[in-house]
Amino acid sequence: MATTPTLPGQVRPDDGSQPEPRGHIGRVVAGSLATGLIAAVLLALAPFVPPDEDHVTGAALCGFAVGWATLAVLSTRYTEQPQRWAVVPALVMGVSGLLVIAFGDSSRTLLNWIWPPMLLALVIWIFIQARRQLHSSTRFWLLYPVLAVLALAAVGGGYETVREQADTTAYPMAGQMVDVGGHSLHLRCSGSGSPTVVLQPGGGDFSSVWARIAPAVAAHTRVCVYDRPGRGWSEPADSPQDATQVTTDLHALLQRAHVPGPYVLAGHSFGGLYVLTHAARYPDDVAGMVLIDSTNPATQAVPANAKAYDTSSYDAATSRVAALTAAAARVGVVRLIGSFGYGDLPPQPRDEIRAKTATADYAAGWIDEFVQANASGAEAVMLTGLGAKPLVVLTAGAETDATHNAAQKKLATLSSDSSHRVVRGASHIGLITNEQYAQGTTQAILDVVSSAQNHLPLAK
Repeated sequence: MATTPTLPGQVRPDDGSQPEPRGHIGRVVAGSLATGLIAAVLLALAPFVPPDEDHVTGAALCGFAVGWATLAVLSTRYTEQPQRWAVVPALVMGVSGLLVIAFGDSSRTLLNWIWPPMLLALVIWIFIQARRQLHSSTRFWLLYPVLAVLALAAVGGGYETVREQADTTAYPMAGQMVDVGGHSLHLRCSGSGSPTVVLQPGGGDFSSVWARIAPAVAAHTRVCVYDRPGRGWSEPADSPQDATQVTTDLHALLQRAHVPGPYVLAGHSFGGLYVLTHAARYPDDVAGMVLIDSTNPATQAVPANAKAYDTSSYDAATSRVAALTAAAARVGVVRLIGSFGYGDLPPQPRDEIRAKTATADYAAGWIDEFVQANASGAEAVMLTGLGAKPLVVLTAGAETDATHNAAQKKLATLSSDSSHRVVRGASHIGLITNEQYAQGTTQAILDVVSSAQNHLPLAK
């Protein structure tokens, strides 16, 4: 059929030979990926999704699956560039999310080895398909950055899995595991003599942080270090870890491991709240105490405040942050952040801490410990006095102010035989990790030991 030529500026009549333009693929891509992100956030925060790592992670994966499915449907229906390949990541992420929800906890070890290479293979496949079928600038400034993030997560997850496996061999447990009821805790004792010194690490720390102090104390008396649930070599616990639960576990640990009391309790930072609570609950366990730049307890005793937030009542957003932090640990983010800490310690304990604080169990437990801070502070203030038992309060001189110093002085009034020592130049963590200042901390512990052994007033 002959066609009628058109003059300049004249519009050719539509004869059906040229399809009308359909949609804008760039907007579809941007809208679909945004939909996936929003769906992932909303599902992860949804009140009907339990606030644990498996359910939050699985829900987020299902949300991302919605975004990929949206891309496949909208691009096929409304544009000339159908991206049917997006059905594959939608199915993979949706099914994976459901499997994580159903079997994540029981199959965690296996899943950690499977998901990183599977995700990396999926990223490569999406890249190839998008390069062939998606002709839009959004491929470069939106889709490729998303794929880069997914690829980094896959590489980080694979690296983290390999490193955790290697860490098991590189940092074997020294000591013993003791069942305290539902979970087992790691305990290591050395030296001989009485009273036994029990070292309580600060918030987020575990037994390896005492590497400079424990051996020095062991030269004079028996000393025990241990790991709270989810730290170091100890198993995680289901119950919230406020000061009361921590002291209950420690009391059971020492009893079941046949470590006789009474003890000299030494607590650093948050550990100070725990030894104060221990003395309030088990006064016969305590021969003396050392508070090493302790976190200050509540200003007054309010029994109603001394109650842990359990997983069914405390802020759901906080518990979901703990779940997301644990998920971040599985892709190596926590290991990267913590790879520069504890440089003052000798290489072996320094590397033990960096390795053990990179795990998902540690990350979730760290969040929970700080969620319980108010309850722990309220529980610690229930201790009204130690009588004449020796007490040394050490304060980091480099990181104190008038308010903190006043609270530390108040702690020293718990005993009629006490000494408040401000360590000039020492940082909060340096009191136990720095070689110079750790010697002063060791001496404070030995002073209390000597006082308890000889039933003499504490050397001022």
